[in-house]
Amino acid sequence: MDDFIKFHNEAETYQDQLLDQLMAVLDPELGIDIVNLGLIYELDMDTEGNLHVLMTLTTIGCPLADVIDAEIKYALGELDFVHSIETEVTFEPAWDISRLSRYGRIALGIRG
Repeated sequence: MDDFIKFHNEAETYQDQLLDQLMAVLDPELGIDIVNLGLIYELDMDTEGNLHVLMTLTTIGCPLADVIDAEIKYALGELDFVHSIETEVTFEPAWDISRLSRYGRIALGIRG
């Protein structure tokens, strides 16, 4: 599941807690968390707790991008060691179903 996510600096230390919080954030249209969907590309945090989240969306014109962004900031903001959160959306590389975890594939009914 988190094989596709790169952790940098202090984010490596807190990898499990960060993932747990992000798994609580669901894509409102698909009802699957953003980690199992493969939407999170990188997490980078400095020693002061400033966290940078590099992510993508399933489509460029996702109408719920602001909702997902707010949910990410809320979920990660509950962690004591996180001071600030910046999210950055990229479409390089573009999301495709190869980024889905096994759970994500099962939940969406995708075989293979």
